[in-house]
Amino acid sequence: MQRGPADADWMAAAVALSRRGRSASAPNPNVGCILVKDGRVVARGWTQPGGRPHAEAIALAAAGAAARGATAYVTLEPCAHASPRGPACSDSLIAAGIARVVIAAQDPDPRTDGKGIARLQAAGIEVVFNVLPAAARTAMAPWWTRHSDGRPFVTLKLATSLDGCIARADGSSRWITGTRARAHGHLERASHQAILVGRGTLETDAPKLDVRLPGLEDRSPRKFLLTRGEAPAGWTAVASPEAIDDVDSILVEGGAGAASAFLAADRVDRLLLYRAPILIGGGKPALGDIGLADLAQAHDRWRLTDSRLLGSDRLDVYERVREG
Repeated sequence: MQRGPADADWMAAAVALSRRGRSASAPNPNVGCILVKDGRVVARGWTQPGGRPHAEAIALAAAGAAARGATAYVTLEPCAHASPRGPACSDSLIAAGIARVVIAAQDPDPRTDGKGIARLQAAGIEVVFNVLPAAARTAMAPWWTRHSDGRPFVTLKLATSLDGCIARADGSSRWITGTRARAHGHLERASHQAILVGRGTLETDAPKLDVRLPGLEDRSPRKFLLTRGEAPAGWTAVASPEAIDDVDSILVEGGAGAASAFLAADRVDRLLLYRAPILIGGGKPALGDIGLADLAQAHDRWRLTDSRLLGSDRLDVYERVREG
């Protein structure tokens, strides 16, 4: 079906909404749903903690009778399989009298994969799909990476001086960046299931690795330690980047050894580079050996996707360029 001129705008809003459920919705995907009728939002929803209720169920419950005749903007194809935890969302949309469904990305789960779209169309509902699919997949990157590659989505955070240092020579690093950059870092923590540091960072900084943003304190991630030894109480020891298999997303936050290990293993999908307008000189570099055999291997591996000022600090966000 042909998409309308406003479809991309409404879908962009649904994608932004879907990020509210990121990490908390695991093991289900974080989906956003907006119901629009006569040019105004009737209701909205996003996947709840633990994966249920689904985004569509939340939006339909909020809309009530106003859902009849509305357009549903959904970031992932509505599910076609019933569960003990709730009915199939495609059936719920039909029962609510939704007139039109706009979908960002088709669900790769074989239990749905095209079946949700077919069921909606068979009920006489107009279906438009592939509206901002790349944006929707990016918002659902942890779930998508787990589903397609069988591994967690990894974000590497580096907070450096202009000359690429993460600490002074004596190891002191509080604070390289300012308050706004650190607050953004806490927001990133809240959007990941786990956070990891190396043994050196644990011993030098004794980090809490919790989320200290009002209202998000309960979103503190699990704490992982990259080590071949034991981890303290409340931490999980991880022997290598490839050994992590029980979370969908992980934030690698320190230090140079851990960062280098994940880069050498090619397990970094997203890079957050916070740079403070300071020079340290003779400090500790952000990275060690990452296994490059030739300088040519360093090119065309990273794509800049965002750049912004956070107070006096600059944040650049890069995504790993992978074939397919």
